[in-house]
Amino acid sequence: MVVNTIHWFRKGLRLHDNPSLRDSIRGADTLRCIYILDPWFAGSSNMGINRWRFLLQCLGDLDASLRKLNSRLFVIRGQPTDVFPRLFKEWQITHLSYEYDSEPFGKERDATIVKLANEAAVEVMVRISHTLYDLDKIIELNGGQPPVTYKHFQVLISHMAAVELPAETITSELIKSCATPISEDHDAKFGVPSLEELGFETEGLSTAVWLGGETEALMRLERHLERKEWVENFERPRMNANSLLANSTGLSPYLRFGCLSCRLFHFKLTDLYRKIKKNSTPPYFLYGQLLLREFFYTGATNNPCFDKMEGNPACIQIPWDRNAEALAKWAEGRTGFPWIDAIMTQLRQEGWIHHLAWRAVACFLTRGDLWICWEEGMKIFEELLLDADWSVNAGSWMWLSCSSFFQPFFPSYCPVEFGQRTDPNGDFIRHYLPILRGFPAKYIYNPWNAPEDVQKEAKCIIGEHYPKPMVNHAEACRINVERMKQIYQQLSCCRGLERGQLTQKRRLEEAPSENSSKSLRQSK
Repeated sequence: MVVNTIHWFRKGLRLHDNPSLRDSIRGADTLRCIYILDPWFAGSSNMGINRWRFLLQCLGDLDASLRKLNSRLFVIRGQPTDVFPRLFKEWQITHLSYEYDSEPFGKERDATIVKLANEAAVEVMVRISHTLYDLDKIIELNGGQPPVTYKHFQVLISHMAAVELPAETITSELIKSCATPISEDHDAKFGVPSLEELGFETEGLSTAVWLGGETEALMRLERHLERKEWVENFERPRMNANSLLANSTGLSPYLRFGCLSCRLFHFKLTDLYRKIKKNSTPPYFLYGQLLLREFFYTGATNNPCFDKMEGNPACIQIPWDRNAEALAKWAEGRTGFPWIDAIMTQLRQEGWIHHLAWRAVACFLTRGDLWICWEEGMKIFEELLLDADWSVNAGSWMWLSCSSFFQPFFPSYCPVEFGQRTDPNGDFIRHYLPILRGFPAKYIYNPWNAPEDVQKEAKCIIGEHYPKPMVNHAEACRINVERMKQIYQQLSCCRGLERGQLTQKRRLEEAPSENSSKSLRQSK
């Protein structure tokens, strides 16, 4: 029997640590690696041009890597439910492989594809490699429920088996036994499209700050592990103005698209720590970026409402305000607070912001100043942020808006002082808001306080060339902190009542009934 295999790339856009791709090669006579591009989805508004450019670069890099193995990537237009029945028949497919998708909509989609495969007598091979652990086992260990707090999540994974070692990288030696049928018109039929071909207007588009692809991801990983001070001390990096800018060691977009294996990252960190510290048990903070990602994935895997407030058991129901005008000012960097506006400008231009900058703008939109629902911010980040992941994006917004049971209430961040502590001279603001470049450091974070002659000297009149602050931060913060306190007090009372009712119920259940007491006495 001839074995014809399809490997379906989705997030795991790489040749290293790709166990489902490795499994598809074993025993195969032919292998076709495909990526399905839905033209309708390409035109939707929930994914901006920077993310599309990054994705297309990832696909181009993957195709180039496959070429070196005498194979190619087949980019196919359409919806998976329409595409697969046709490919199964046209290519006489016997096996289909892909990486496990833990997110609810992904699991629902894959269940449909498995049904279509079964109807076509196609064997399906699925392996976990986008997360460190089998999330279902974490939930099973917790009695069938996802852990509510990050601390409890850490306790659970301490009882899990060690993270599985990365699978070997796909090489020409591994793939030599199976051929990829490639036609002369492959590029015309299955090539990676350009942004223009997808209908995007690229005139005036700035040069990409982040280059997509596995090749770039692996180079960045090596640079990440070569940082001498960080390697020697294994401390959380100290923040400064340069930390706010994109750098050559950032990895989050590559983890999101699967250009970099989270298991390879975990293994490299562990190996390096043990070589330097001679310690077999690295601290959890060493894997902070990876474990928080894993925590949010665990919380979302069985919760299709994880990205919503309503119907979401992980989310506190908060009566947020609706204000389309205020939301637009925040999203477009027109709040009148330079620190906030510079961050949102960076996000729109480059598709990335530092996690502390994320805290600042998320707090400002929600519990700090504008009291607008975190869902609105999450949607804008889904469009603009390169590393926006459904689970991590929603989880982070719940976390930072104090809307989740896994994050206790804490005071808000000041949109003036927070940035000043990191970048006292305001270089970050000057870079992204050149209109404010002429202000001295004393006024760069609060230019509305600058005297008229200083504003004229800076060639920027507040209220004319740059907007006045859209809110009185001190007053808005005072009101919103009080709002949040009341909500948490009510929540605490409800929890106390629920605990009291549960205790009483248990006492009643544990107390012997009158009949059972009689029976007990009679038996004596």
